[in-house]
Amino acid sequence: QVQLVESGGGLVQAGGSLRLSCIVPRNIFDDDVMAWYRQAPGKQRETVATISSDDFATYISSVKGRFTISRDNAKNTVYLQMNSLKPEDAAIYYCNRLDRQLPWGRGTQVAISS
Repeated sequence: QVQLVESGGGLVQAGGSLRLSCIVPRNIFDDDVMAWYRQAPGKQRETVATISSDDFATYISSVKGRFTISRDNAKNTVYLQMNSLKPEDAAIYYCNRLDRQLPWGRGTQVAISS
């Protein structure tokens, strides 16, 4: 059973930073484009950032310049460094393959105080 484990969320003041981590099974990590997603209450889950196996990254416009996605091959972990956080970034953050076909993990909650 594939299990994605996200961590690193918490409560932070607007303007602050958090780094999220996602441990990915090795057989998936090596070959697939991975992504971070987020879902705020009452909204659809959206793709925040993606990263390919050769480290090509993409971002939605609202986080460009503030978020950085990266991957550590030795630790089969995907990270999301989030800086200059805004209240609208508050959500539960998840990782998955770009095709969203893996079972979803529990996510990690990000809360922003203004």
